[in-house]
Amino acid sequence: MIKAEWCRYTLAFNFLAKTSREEMRTKDTYFVKVYDTECPEIFGIGECALFKGLSADDVPDFEQQLTQACAHPVGELPPMSAIRFGFETALSDFRNGGKRLIFANDWISGTHPIAINGLIWMGDKTEMVKRVEEKIARGFKILKLKIGGIDFNQELSILESIRHRFDHDQLEIRLDANGSFTPENAMSRLERLSKFDIHSIEQPIKAGQIKEMQSVCINSPIPIALDEELIGFKNKETKHEILSTIKPQYIIIKPSLCGGIEQAEEWIRVAGQNNVGWWATSALESNIGLNAIAQWVSTKHNPLVQGLGTGELYTNNIISPLVMSGSRLNYNTEAKWIIPNLPWQA
Repeated sequence: MIKAEWCRYTLAFNFLAKTSREEMRTKDTYFVKVYDTECPEIFGIGECALFKGLSADDVPDFEQQLTQACAHPVGELPPMSAIRFGFETALSDFRNGGKRLIFANDWISGTHPIAINGLIWMGDKTEMVKRVEEKIARGFKILKLKIGGIDFNQELSILESIRHRFDHDQLEIRLDANGSFTPENAMSRLERLSKFDIHSIEQPIKAGQIKEMQSVCINSPIPIALDEELIGFKNKETKHEILSTIKPQYIIIKPSLCGGIEQAEEWIRVAGQNNVGWWATSALESNIGLNAIAQWVSTKHNPLVQGLGTGELYTNNIISPLVMSGSRLNYNTEAKWIIPNLPWQA
């Protein structure tokens, strides 16, 4: 008999993680385990990576819905991104022998590392410049800076100091505004940012303002990437409407936020039909979820650099074969997964 259980796990950041929305010291996530009662030592594990304050799944009865999903692990799952992502990957892992294998590919064989961007969290000017210097020293050629959390002129000063030392041939800069601009100030800010040779900027204004975002995409001197606009379980027609109306240059795909792996695949197909580029980004998952996303994205052979640099954020991450080597995410085939004793419940 196939059975599923879940548990909550609190990840502890190794620094104060700031976005334009909040400051975080810890982040709760959920693991789900799938196994056959006749052989319980072989199990698949997935991460139901709820992101409080951001996920469409952030509802009071989330744990109740997770319990209901565990009661029918091979049945129809609720239209909740985090739960679908967790069960899709746990079931795949289970069917592949419980070896944390979700998608067989060259990455998990250890031969093809994934190129990723370096993530620069918000802080004051001194903190952010120091983080930039550290990433560049490690060999990163593409950096993603979160903006919108400090004075905008200070952020411009940070970018100016970076560009004074590294031109666009030496360093690609991606920005993530997390919806911190308004429709009224977005264009003036984008104009001022554009002089720093910015590759793209994620979600300059808050999601849900379709006409306003369409106008930003038409007029922006910087390519626009949609991020929060994709959050939630959306049907194919809605996906088409969003991309064909807004016409962004890129979309950022986070499987645990945008419907799970199957829905992420559909976003890619719809993006192709609308001539929209894409890359994948993790959404503060532990190494369980990051492993699943990395295995999945490695099957897509996307030439763009991915945003999977969240594996080093926590002091108590799950011990795994995932390892950063410079600006690349590797899978060390000689290392082992160590799943701690967790308080599983049905």
